[in-house]
Amino acid sequence: MNLHAVRAIFMFEMARTFRTLTQSILAPVVTTSLYFVVFGAAIGARITEMDGVSYGAFIVPGLIMLLVLTQSVSNASFGIYMPKFVGTIYEVLSAPVSYLEVVMGYVGAAAAKSVMLGLIALATASLFVPLEIAHPLWMLLFLVLTAVTFSLIGFIIGIWADDFERLGLVPLLVITPLAFLGGTFYTIDMLPPAWQTISMFNPVLYLISGFRWSFYESGDVSVAASLAVVASFLAFALALVWLIFRTGWRLRD
Repeated sequence: MNLHAVRAIFMFEMARTFRTLTQSILAPVVTTSLYFVVFGAAIGARITEMDGVSYGAFIVPGLIMLLVLTQSVSNASFGIYMPKFVGTIYEVLSAPVSYLEVVMGYVGAAAAKSVMLGLIALATASLFVPLEIAHPLWMLLFLVLTAVTFSLIGFIIGIWADDFERLGLVPLLVITPLAFLGGTFYTIDMLPPAWQTISMFNPVLYLISGFRWSFYESGDVSVAASLAVVASFLAFALALVWLIFRTGWRLRD
């Protein structure tokens, strides 16, 4: 494996992040902090506890996961779309670099940014509400797996998109709504039975539930189910990426 190539792509993408700190780091963290303030203070004053946890602390895992999901997709899709847009993707494809190394560089950088943002948001949340992480290793595992999985999905979106409108279409109309309806601000036990059943088909519910369990040992579904969904998502995304590079779809046109 050509680790120099992987490192070169990874460092190039990370350098772009540090050149735009306000947009890449500060803006997402400030937005998430506003969620803590608005929902934690306004709604938390009316809902004292949920699953035995103060409401302000309850929403922290969901908000961090919302941030990680959206940023993973956004960073990875933009990272691969821009080389397509300006034409430099052909230099990458013609270089002595395997498809695996290309994916590792772009997806690894997007996932690293998302994990970094998630940890910054976690540190920021601790300033607003008292937090306890019951299983820190499980928390990191869910964080990393989710970041990698949705970075792969973002990578696929970036290859599929042929303009900036399509680039933001899936995150705006699919990823974000699924995250908001996946138990970010509530537990599905609060919903009517019919909506509880519908919510079980939302894959993001399992990600948020597993991540919340690592904090408070409580979730809407079992940890095993959460891990199974994350693993299924990851396998599906890897299969799609392999198929794209195998066929050259949207890359050689």
